[in-house]
Amino acid sequence: MTASKPWYLSRTIWASLVTILTASMGLIGLPGGAIDGAALTDAVLQTVTAMAGLIALFGRLSARDRIG
Repeated sequence: MTASKPWYLSRTIWASLVTILTASMGLIGLPGGAIDGAALTDAVLQTVTAMAGLIALFGRLSARDRIG
């Protein structure tokens, strides 16, 4: 495992964040038992991937310098 990737592309990070979120919901009294953790993790990951793509596209279109 020598390749690296940004933290926001890690399924482990997102699964951990979803776990923390659902546990926190239980602590503050919000019903979280009906949430499918795996489906939520996939949805969050897809959303983050789409947002990263849009940010990259916008960044490239608004760039002032060429890629060299």
